[in-house]
Amino acid sequence: MKAAASAPWPDHGCTAIPKAPAASGAHGCAPAPLIFQTHAPEDFMVHTPTDKVSVDLDPACTPAEIENRSFAIIDAEIPEPRAFSGPLWQVARRCVHTLGDTDIVDDLRLSALGLEAGVTALLAGCTVYTDTRMAAAGLPMRRLDPLGVTVTPIMALPGLAELAASRGTTRSRAGLESIAQNMGGNIVVIGNAPTALLGLLDVLAQGAQPPALIVGMPVGFVNAAQSKELLRQSPWPHFTLLGRKGGSAVAAACINALADIALAQRGLTRVAAL
Repeated sequence: MKAAASAPWPDHGCTAIPKAPAASGAHGCAPAPLIFQTHAPEDFMVHTPTDKVSVDLDPACTPAEIENRSFAIIDAEIPEPRAFSGPLWQVARRCVHTLGDTDIVDDLRLSALGLEAGVTALLAGCTVYTDTRMAAAGLPMRRLDPLGVTVTPIMALPGLAELAASRGTTRSRAGLESIAQNMGGNIVVIGNAPTALLGLLDVLAQGAQPPALIVGMPVGFVNAAQSKELLRQSPWPHFTLLGRKGGSAVAAACINALADIALAQRGLTRVAAL
C-alpha cells in the first residue's frame, strides 16, 4: 500500500511522516504507522524559567509512608472539631486523600447508619456492585479477599448490551434492573454517570430490594448534583458527595475505608501493597 504524503500539523508545528508500510497482514494490507517530527517554532523552544524557587521534597517514599504522611497532613489542615469523628472520619479522610481536596468535607454526607450497614455487609462477605470497571479497579482485593468480598462491575454483566437494546434503555439502567433482585445485603457503588444513580433510585422506588449501602458519587455538570441531592433525600443508607465533584476513585475510596474498618474489627490486616 502506498504511503500517504506527509501532511503538516499546523497546530503544533509537526509533520506526520509515514514509515514504510509493514508486511501485509491477514487482510492483505497494514496501516502505515506515523512518526511525528517536531518543528519547534520560537514559541515552543525549550527555555529556562527565571522564577525558580526552592523545592523541598517530603522524605516519605514507600506506599505506607506516603499514606501515613498524607493522612497526617489532612489531619493538620482539617483540625478538630470536625464534621466527622471516629470511623466516619476514617472514611472522610480517605475521600479527601483520594481527591486531594480538603474542601469536600463540607459536602460529604456520611452517616453512622450507612457506616454500620456497609461494614456489616463486608463482614458478611457481600458482593460490591460497581457501575464501571474503573470503580472496580479502585478496590484492591488485598483488602477484600480476607473478608470474602467479591466485586462485580455492572457494565461487565454478560448479555447486557443485548438486554439494553431489547428494552430500549441504557446499559447502566439495564444492568441495575438485572441485579434488582440481588441487591439485598450487598453494596452498590456509583461513581461515574448520574444516569446510573437516577436509574438505581428509580428501580428502588419501584419496589426492588434495597442494598445494604449505596455509595453514590457521580461526577459532572449534568444531573450529577441533582442525582446526589435525590439520594440525600432518600430513606436508604448511603454515602454521597454533594455538588459536581465525585468520581469512581472517591466512590471506591469509601469502600476501601470501610474494608479497613471491617478488617480491624475482625483482627485482620490487609495484604501489604507491593
